[in-house]
Amino acid sequence: MPSEETAARRGPLNDVRVLEMGQLLAGPFCGQLLADFGAEVIKCEQPGLGDPLRVWGQEKPYGKSLWWPIVARNKKSLTLNLRTEEGQEIVRDLIRSTDILIENFRPGTMERWNLGYEDLKKINPRLIMVRVTGFGQTGPYSRRAGYGAIGEAMGGLRYVVGDPSTPPSRMGISIGDELAAVYACMGALMALHARERTGQGQVVDSAIYEAVLAMMESTVSEYHVAGYVRERTGATLPNVSPSNVFETRDGKLLLIAANQDTVFRRLAAAMGRPELAEDPRYATHSARGTHMTELDSLINDWTRTLDLKPLEETLHENGVPCGLIYSAAEMLDDPHFKAREAIVELPHRDFGSIKMQNVAPRLSDTPGEIRHAGPELGEHTDDILLNDLGLSPDRLDRLRAEGVI
Repeated sequence: MPSEETAARRGPLNDVRVLEMGQLLAGPFCGQLLADFGAEVIKCEQPGLGDPLRVWGQEKPYGKSLWWPIVARNKKSLTLNLRTEEGQEIVRDLIRSTDILIENFRPGTMERWNLGYEDLKKINPRLIMVRVTGFGQTGPYSRRAGYGAIGEAMGGLRYVVGDPSTPPSRMGISIGDELAAVYACMGALMALHARERTGQGQVVDSAIYEAVLAMMESTVSEYHVAGYVRERTGATLPNVSPSNVFETRDGKLLLIAANQDTVFRRLAAAMGRPELAEDPRYATHSARGTHMTELDSLINDWTRTLDLKPLEETLHENGVPCGLIYSAAEMLDDPHFKAREAIVELPHRDFGSIKMQNVAPRLSDTPGEIRHAGPELGEHTDDILLNDLGLSPDRLDRLRAEGVI
């Protein structure tokens, strides 16, 4: 029978237990995704220090991270010194009832702690071990330290991001770590599905550079077959027009994407210039790509005659895709975001309340949910060790005095 705590968790993964042993972002974001859909995620943290994300972020009201409440939401915090024999023994005890172990240490670290997969599967053959690293578990680079930025660079993303007149840019978010986490989560769920048939766990090896590489569309094939190297193009998509940011009379910006033939005809009609759709320079996708600069200039001349709101209304009425370039401020005010509860507000011990993005994707019958923001360091240590593992209060006192928990 599931425990009361398990029964209280909703979501399709509410019968799955996860032990998260990574830190910073790649491993913990994988844990967040699983926790969002009901998994019990126990996060192991260094006693007295915790995950560095607890103090990361550009804005830290009261010295507190605004990143931590999101990436650690729905999780339990267990302090545990993994470098000690007793800490390792507690991990092995927890593994007996664990479905998924997430770690993002450098390859070989878990093996030095006698917590490698070959050791742990003897305790629990059904265990799925998710390993997130910069370069994967094998290959000549596997032992290198590898942050998300390095994976973004070597996976090809940095080369194509930014304006051609400047050095390669970053995305503004830690996209390499997050992509590796998404693929790690997907691998964990596939391994769970396979376990239903085989009864056996397995290792999920998610490398940051490969997660980035997987998103690089046809860039490798373009070079291999045609000798073409895709370069940085700034705000535009080469040979795809119109698909750009245009100015309005009141000084705002609007992205208009009308590159499909039928959609461009609707845009031309909205502009009061239906003849543009018949002009050989603009009549087809290829022709518009060839004449992108002049077409974008022509459209920009039109958008600058209208304020933002009337322009948006005209385009929506004519079925032309367009959208504002939102910052967080616009997201919080948008009626569609509000109607779908894309952003939710949670109580928080330090901030009173905190708004953050909701769970995605949405499931009709077994949706995920945010049950609480990130926990305090070691908030659940006693509960897990006393109630789950049956350790005595005296032993907990000793472990705490010795720095094991």
